[in-house]
Amino acid sequence: MTDAQLTHAIIGAAIEVHRTLGPGLLESAYEECLARELTGRGIPFERQKPLPVVYKDVKLECGYRIDLVVDNRVIVELKAVDALAPSTRQSC
Repeated sequence: MTDAQLTHAIIGAAIEVHRTLGPGLLESAYEECLARELTGRGIPFERQKPLPVVYKDVKLECGYRIDLVVDNRVIVELKAVDALAPSTRQSC
């Protein structure tokens, strides 16, 4: 599967989860459902993969975890919000 095909499949799975569940749930619920959707589609992934921080050549365990690493190529970080903040960009 090419990178483009993989990202297309991930986005399709995420859209399916959102269509089925709708808004208003916690990130953990969406993560669980997306994991099931990816599994059903035969797409390999890892959940809650630790990501150490390297600071001045010292590996620090800061407790950061990646929500999903898909096929060892794509990092997926899930976010759930009540509302989107308005854009502060001005039109040209």
